[in-house]
Amino acid sequence: MSTSLQYPKNPDTPVSHLPFSPAVRVGDLIFVSGQASVDAKGVIVPDTFEGEFRRSVENMRKVLESAGSDLKHVVQTRNYVRDPANVARYNELYREYFTAPYPARTTITHCLPPTLHFEIECIAVPKS
Repeated sequence: MSTSLQYPKNPDTPVSHLPFSPAVRVGDLIFVSGQASVDAKGVIVPDTFEGEFRRSVENMRKVLESAGSDLKHVVQTRNYVRDPANVARYNELYREYFTAPYPARTTITHCLPPTLHFEIECIAVPKS
């Protein structure tokens, strides 16, 4: 049994100069690579924690749309928060984008370079 791999991308999909695809779709699963606070050309946009969180999630939203999905169809997120002091704010912001029942979630702190406050990746299913 062969399962085809798709690498969805459209003009709105944030780019990276690193060797990875923004998303890979395998059957009914969509794997989205880590999305950070970058502009359309892949250049890091430094901001406050909140600003970087919002830009990262919006970038993820664009990648999901290119793969036929959206935030409501996310089944798991992995979140990287550089400073644990931002975890309370992270939880508040997360609730603005995801509602109960929430996706499965992992959060890791002390893990990003000084140039980033936040990064997010996910697994989703296509919209019905």
